[in-house]
Parts: sequence; C-alpha cells; structure tokens
Amino acid sequence: MPLAARGRLPDRLATHWGAGAAPDGSLPLWAAAALPAVAWALLVSAVALASRRGSGVRGWAGATLLSVGVGLIGAQAVIVRANLDRSDWHQARSATLWFVVLIAGAVTAALIGVLLDRRATASAPPTPVTPGDPALEIPEGERFVWLSRVTNPWFQLSAAAGGLVAVAGALAGAAGLVGNPWPLIAPFAFVSVGMTAFSTVRARVTERGLEVGFGPLGWPTRRWAVGDIESARVERRTPAQVGGWGYRLSGLGTTVMLRAGDCLVVRARGKDFAVSVDDAGRAAALLNSSRVRT
Repeated sequence: MPLAARGRLPDRLATHWGAGAAPDGSLPLWAAAALPAVAWALLVSAVALASRRGSGVRGWAGATLLSVGVGLIGAQAVIVRANLDRSDWHQARSATLWFVVLIAGAVTAALIGVLLDRRATASAPPTPVTPGDPALEIPEGERFVWLSRVTNPWFQLSAAAGGLVAVAGALAGAAGLVGNPWPLIAPFAFVSVGMTAFSTVRARVTERGLEVGFGPLGWPTRRWAVGDIESARVERRTPAQVGGWGYRLSGLGTTVMLRAGDCLVVRARGKDFAVSVDDAGRAAALLNSSRVRT
C-alpha cells in the first residue's frame, strides 16, 4: 500500500506515535512496505509447516491468520493516511485513535476465527472402524449419526491471501490512492470466496441419508436421501485421477478432493459422488445398512 501512494508520501514514514499526537518513530518507505509482507510470509509459512506436521494447527490457524491479516493491512492503511501529502514524517497526522480502532478490529477478527472453528469442530471425531466393512448391524428403531470433517490448509491460506488483497484494494480506493479499485477488488474477492467455499468439507450420515456441507459454515449443502442411494463404498483416489483439487467432474463422476486417500463414494440415480473424508468405511457401512432397512 505505501508503494501505491509513494508519489504522495515522504521518503520516511512516521510509524510510531507516543503518548502525544506527534510521531516519535519512522521507517524508510521501502521498509514500511516490505516488513508487513515479510511478516505475513513468515506467518503463512509457519502455519503451513505446522499443518503438514499435524501440530493441531486447526484450532488456532483461522483466528491467527484473520487477526494478523487485519492488523497488517489496517496498520499500513493507518500509516499511509497519517503520512499522506506530508513532506516530512514529523508532520504526520495523529494516528492514535485509528490504531485503537485497528486493535479492536483485529481482536474481533480473532474472535470470529475462534467461533468459526468451534462451530466446525463441535462434534467429537468418530471412533475408528475396520475399513471395508460392507454394512453394520443397526438395531431396529435405533438412531445414529456419523460426522467427519476435512480441511485443506492450502485452500485456507489462498483464501486469506486473496481476501487481504481485496481488502487492501478497497482501503486504497477509500483513501483515494487509486481511481478505480474494482479491477483489484473483484477478482481477488472472487478467488477468496471460492477458496473458502472448498477449503473445508463436512459429511454427515444419519438414517435419513447423506449430507455434505462446504466451507467453514457447512453451506451450501448437498443431500442424498437413503432411498435414492444405490450403494456406498470406499475408494482410494488421488488428485491426478480426478483432474485436480476441489470440486471435480471426471470419468469417475463428481469428486470433492481436499486430500488424497480414502473417499466415501455413493451411487445415486446412476451417478457417483465421492468426497475425501476420514473414516469413510464406517460411513459406507452405515449407508448400506440403512438402505437395506428401508
């Protein structure tokens, strides 16, 4: 953001304010632009590394990325506004109030991330079952529910990055740094929404059938009534087999591919639908048993 407005900024930017309204610290313009980008890159790398190692990143990644992203983008917007059209950083406007608003926004973003994670993980994970069981014996009249959730951290990071660029474009437009911000906002906002929608998938099996929800809120949702399901099975699939990641259409039917490995595959109305979830064997067994009971 500072680079976009460099024609209207001094060589050094006020970046710190003391108890009074006057600034008491500064950075070169290039440093004010580069340091937030470096900090974001390091954070994203740390989250990605923790995800690969299975370090329980799911519980804090969303809150951390949201709050830090809002903080970094907001801080740059505040600094640019304070220094805009000033010949020397000592003349920068007071930014204390805006930093208070920024802190409140970052805390709010963190709370939203925590709430989304709690909503998505409210159910305990199912206990393991031997893969390949064609059916499970379900006592007459007994009700059941099976739940599984899979997240692709790379989709989440891409969504966060696209969202931050879109927000930066909106802030640049609001500050008058660019004439028409929509060519920057629209494509990155579209990418962010699309990546968010397919970053998480949740599957739910009950005696009524199968539900598959997309995104952190489980919406939109696809449903199959148990009477429409002809069969359920487990197949091992890879992105190369189905044509890539995300929501894929191929010769194998429709596949929601968030990770390679076992997929729950249901055949309904002559078409196959597969979703890459954990504990797919139990889900297939429950669906087959429910189908026989109807």
